[in-house]
Amino acid sequence: MGSAKNTSNASRKARIEEMRRAERARDRRGRALTITVSALVVAALGVGGFFLFDKAADDSDAQSDGKGWPKYKVSADGEKVWGKLGRTHVTKNVDYPMTPPVGGDHNQVWMNCNGDVYKKEIPEMNAVHSLEHGAVWVTYNDKAKPADLKKLEAKVKATPYSLMSPVKDQKDPVMLTAWAHQRTVTGADDPKVKEFFSKYVQGKQTPEPGAACTSGLAQ
Repeated sequence: MGSAKNTSNASRKARIEEMRRAERARDRRGRALTITVSALVVAALGVGGFFLFDKAADDSDAQSDGKGWPKYKVSADGEKVWGKLGRTHVTKNVDYPMTPPVGGDHNQVWMNCNGDVYKKEIPEMNAVHSLEHGAVWVTYNDKAKPADLKKLEAKVKATPYSLMSPVKDQKDPVMLTAWAHQRTVTGADDPKVKEFFSKYVQGKQTPEPGAACTSGLAQ
């Protein structure tokens, strides 16, 4: 009788010990799983944080040059495109970082841009307001060919929401500018001239579509 009881106690202890070993094994597996999952979460957050930081850095590079002006990007065919530009009407002089300017804060009065051709340089701050209204601005320096200028004048005079003027300090002989867009062309017969006019005269880039190009400032 005593022997049977001892055997039963031994079996019960063995089962209890086996249950405890199983429980400890489950705990170890649980801890291992928790550690693995935590590591994966931390890694994911780290990678996500990197991409978020990297994207933010890219956005920052695309939006600001450290002086409050957007940087430009160059398209495959050489057109320069800027990010979001200021549009505040100001009376103080604005130091535009590009020549001719493509946008930014400007004077409250626009240059007449109803096919107007100016023979002298015009105030930049007024011309920028014309760009805001959806005008294309044709500019040139003293290296531009007279034959090209004659053709470009005819193009501008036949196109409402366009204007033309000399800009002595610009880099290239002939340049085309719309709000936040600019390109150099080889001359009046460059196919990019027609393309630029078609795309940007009152184009999608216009901050104030339909605004007047008359009753503004004239020389």
